[in-house]
Amino acid sequence: MMAASKKSGGHREMLESMYSVLALVFILVAFVELCDAAAAVDVYRLIQYDMSGSPFGSRFASLNHHAASLHFPPGADLSRTVLIIPLRELNITFVRDYINQKKLLGGLLFLLPEVFSFENGRNKQIYETEKIKELLAELEKLLINANIPYPVYFAFENDEIDTVLADIKKNDEIGQPATATTGGYKLVIPTPEPKKVASPTITNIQGWLSGLKADGEANQLPTIAIVASYDTFGAAPALSVGSDSNGSGIVALLEIARLFSLLYSNPKTRGRYNLLFGLTSGGPYNYNGTQKWLRSFDQRLRESIDYAICLNSIGSWDNELWIHVSKPPENAYIKQIFDGFSNVAEELDLKVGLKHKKINISNPRVAWEHEQFSRLRVTAATLSELSVAPELLESTGGLFDSRQFVNETAIIRGVKLVAESLVRHIYGHQGKNVQIFADDSSLAVNPAYVQSWLDLLSRTPRVAPFLSKNDPFVMALKKELADHTDEVNVQHEILEGIFTFYDATSARLNIYQVASVTFDLLLLLVLGSYLIVLFSFLVITTRGLDDLISLFRRPPSRKVKTA
Repeated sequence: MMAASKKSGGHREMLESMYSVLALVFILVAFVELCDAAAAVDVYRLIQYDMSGSPFGSRFASLNHHAASLHFPPGADLSRTVLIIPLRELNITFVRDYINQKKLLGGLLFLLPEVFSFENGRNKQIYETEKIKELLAELEKLLINANIPYPVYFAFENDEIDTVLADIKKNDEIGQPATATTGGYKLVIPTPEPKKVASPTITNIQGWLSGLKADGEANQLPTIAIVASYDTFGAAPALSVGSDSNGSGIVALLEIARLFSLLYSNPKTRGRYNLLFGLTSGGPYNYNGTQKWLRSFDQRLRESIDYAICLNSIGSWDNELWIHVSKPPENAYIKQIFDGFSNVAEELDLKVGLKHKKINISNPRVAWEHEQFSRLRVTAATLSELSVAPELLESTGGLFDSRQFVNETAIIRGVKLVAESLVRHIYGHQGKNVQIFADDSSLAVNPAYVQSWLDLLSRTPRVAPFLSKNDPFVMALKKELADHTDEVNVQHEILEGIFTFYDATSARLNIYQVASVTFDLLLLLVLGSYLIVLFSFLVITTRGLDDLISLFRRPPSRKVKTA
């Protein structure tokens, strides 16, 4: 009896050992196709948002499909395939047809030249720069206005991904695209599905520089407002740095604040105008932040504003800027503003044009920031290199708006134009050739200051729904404005309107070189055969052939004795 029990226990131990080994083999085989990671890169997802309840952008985030290039065989099924498309090889018609005809795809991965990355934004060596910029702008416009039912990502070219893509192209060209049967490269992004951004906040920052009141003067001094919107919108929120739109406007405003803080620091040179500096948020969304900021003013402050000048995209112009207004050019205040800028522009060998666009009070859509002032009957204008008002969500700091395409000299010239025009208005020097901010003076524009802030802005994505109240960038703006003004106030508001945004803006893409199913089955067969032979050999040599045979016999049934 004891011998039988011992024998049964030995069999059980052998079976347990065999099952453990087989389980390990199956686990290894299950993961065999993911054992060779070819590359891992940072990727940036196409924005996902709703406008008036309609879905736009990329509606999914997770990815687990084989990769293919534009050299895929005709008629290939791409429903479970991610197309890798370098921007340099982009056929915009192909992408537009695929999206408009709602053809199935596993996903899209667009490869951007390194010149568009934060680290290489100042590299001037790029082939056909302007052509690539225009192509990217066209692609971005297509993607943000489409409802795309699969993941879409952007990544930057590098040696690793270029090597992988070359291998994929080679296989596609010989008619062996990656599939579960043939193997190849698989792209995996294990990220949870996007969630709505709840109650996104916008933050307005206001700086106040007080003018000099005469003794016993009871009336409030007039005010000039200098305003710039600082947030961006683009196809990839994690890459939307908006170096020109509106990084250039922010830089100009900060430098103007610095110059006038020096001028106003001496009571003898302090003007009899208050200066109000406003860094507003929600610019791409109908200047929602500007509207809320203005409505927070009391009536006395609003009525004291002589005029407001809004700065928008002044970093990539050659020799002409435009002043956009809502009031007719014949209006006395508009004529005074335009004449003041024109006189200074002529002395600086620049050109300034005037564009009049009447606002429609019944239509809530505004094209320029100054129109929010005009709706409250405050005289205002926008200075911009753009001659035509952009459409909604256009020219708001997209992928193509990088440091590479911004000329800091243009910003410096814009600062001189605005600062000299303001100072002549404040001190009554209109029509006089007097340069307060001359290059060789202590009040000269500081190119190093302009460059440092432009570089910072060009590596800082600023899409409002993804900026928190205490975001380091927002705090940096507040601190900088506080250094150059008497008083700083911060206003936090909820972004209201027709937009809903979703998170999951960036991820880590793992690229695996996977084996074919045929290889997996063959490997399983070989391993299984080897283990069976090894197990049989061990049993026979240690316990004999009879014990091996007994393992596969059906055990005798136990009959229960009944009374």
